[in-house]
Order: sequence, then structure tokens, then C-alpha cells
Amino acid sequence: MSRLRVSIVGGSGYTGGELARLLLFHPEVELVQVASGSRAGQYLHSAHPNLRKLTSIRFCHPDDLTSCDALFLCLPHGVSSEAIERYQSLAPRVIDLAGDFRLRSAELYEDWYGETHNAPELLSKAVYGMPELHRDELREATLVSGTGCMATAAILGLAPLYRAGVVNTSIPLVVDAKVGSSASGATPGASSHHPDRSGAVRSFQPTGHRHTAELLQELGLVSGNEPDEQLDQIIAFSATSVELVRGVLITAHVFVRELLDERALWRIYREAYGQEPFIRLVKERSGVYRYPEPKILAGSNYCDIGFEYEPEQQRVVVIAALDNLMKGAAGNAVQSFNAMYGWDETTGLGFPGLHPI
Repeated sequence: MSRLRVSIVGGSGYTGGELARLLLFHPEVELVQVASGSRAGQYLHSAHPNLRKLTSIRFCHPDDLTSCDALFLCLPHGVSSEAIERYQSLAPRVIDLAGDFRLRSAELYEDWYGETHNAPELLSKAVYGMPELHRDELREATLVSGTGCMATAAILGLAPLYRAGVVNTSIPLVVDAKVGSSASGATPGASSHHPDRSGAVRSFQPTGHRHTAELLQELGLVSGNEPDEQLDQIIAFSATSVELVRGVLITAHVFVRELLDERALWRIYREAYGQEPFIRLVKERSGVYRYPEPKILAGSNYCDIGFEYEPEQQRVVVIAALDNLMKGAAGNAVQSFNAMYGWDETTGLGFPGLHPI
């Protein structure tokens, strides 16, 4: 049986490199083109040295892309939606890893991104690329969005509680997200300059982070809202950069309607994720790794989720960790891609991470 022909646009950045690494070893696909306007003509390993001797592919210019079966877009925000008609003419199925098509509502998009969407007619047709929540929709999807790395950790960590209807939405949800430097991309800047970045624990967006919109949308959906109806709860989301290259750790404080016990919480999470291949519940009584830790997830597609319950305050502290370039970006896109074609979702994604590292 012939393999699917897939291509990547925007392949010189960190997410494009991860995607190339995964697709080169995916048994069901052939990676035929990787486009980069800045590196056209150069070998892939010129940008991604870990791929040296693994492929002879050279970057092509985006203008030289040819038709394929599926096209992955790893472009800066706003670029893919400007040219989405062309990209859809090249492939019947498109997966866009940027934020352009994550939100179903043009109004919500404008509120959080501060600009009018370039292709608002496609927002309601795009599927949010999170298989754990949208598996059935992905099977028929022709346009799939990526998911924000911090939003992915937060949504996966919190969704079971909202689906179970135990959250007191009259009290704000507080989400603290810590993220590594690779989340800001491969282009260097003042905040990534080594003397300024090394040793930093830097609050870079304590309010107004765009990933909040994804929580409002997706937690609203799992709560039973209509697709265009966001969660009716205040979300206080803060983002902090830490001295990691890869990794996201979210700590969320959510208050429940009535007294629960740990057995009830375990039941909620096991019912939600007991059969999910990339969700691991991590809550041990002792040990260094008794809670989720992004360090040991580097290179893997796992999202580890844990919790603690404080009955006096009726507060659940949810902790979730992942690799921002994998489950927060390229790995999640490949998992969604697998779901689109009816393959085992773990195909090409078996790497478990390293320990120690």
C-alpha cells in the first residue's frame, strides 16, 4: 500500500523541526517537501542538526510547493489564514499549528488577538486539534487547528472536572503556567539572549494571555455549552518563563460546588482518561516525581496530570505537565493527523522521554 504524501510549510522553526522528525519515521507517510522562505535550497539539517544523515531533503521555497495528501502549516501567527485558500488547493486536508483557526468565534478571536480574522468563514469549520475532546470530529475534518501549549495542559487537566459538572463557576478559575524558552520560537530576541534568559524566572504575561480564550471555548464545550457560547466564568491566567528549553507546567486552582473526597476525584479522572493513550495520572504518595514534572516528558507526547484536594476550601489544585514542542504542538498535530485517517493514535509517537536528563 502506498504511503500518504505529506509536506510542511514553515519547516525551519522548532515546531517544524519536531514535525519533520516525527513524520520521517511515521510508517504511514512519506515526507515529500519542507518549505522555508529563508532556507530554500539548504538541507534540513542546516536548521535541525539532529536530522543529519537521516534525510536528504532540502528546503524548498513556499512558492515551489506541489500538491500532496496532507499539509502541515508551522507559520507565524496570521500568515496561514492570509493564504489558506492556496494551501487548501494544494492538499485536501490541512493542519495549521498556529493560532489562526483555534477559536470558533470571530468575535472571540478579535477580542483576544486584537485584529479582524482573515478568513472568518472558516472558523466554524475548523476542528480544534485535541483528540481527547474532538476525536469524532477529527475523522471528517479537512481543516484542523493546532492547540496552544499552555492551553493544552490546562484544558486537559481541567476538562474532567467541568464535564462532571462539579466546578463552582461563580468563583474565578486561577491558572498559573510556567513554560520553557522554546515556546517563544527559534528567532532570537532580547528575552532569549543567554545572559538575560539564563537563571530567569520571569513573569511575561500575568494578564491577558491569548491561551485564555482557548480555555473559555473548550471548557465551555465540555460543560455542555453551544459551540459559540464560551464558559461563563472568570479565568485568571498568568504565564511565567522558566529556565527550561522544553516544558510546560500548569498549576490550576478550581473550586467545587460541594464537598468531594479523593476517591470521587480519582473516579472522575479515571473515567475521563482511563483509555487515553497519552494521558497519565500522576499522584504518588512519595518520591521526587510524585506530581507531574515536564523535565521527564521532553521529546514525548504525554500529558501527565495530577491533583490535590483541600476540603476546607473545597479547592482542587490541578497540576499538568507536557513538552510544549510535542504534546503542545507537533506531537499533538501528529496524533490528530492519525485520528483523521483512522490510524492508531500512537503511530509514530512511541518515544517515552528520557530519565535522567
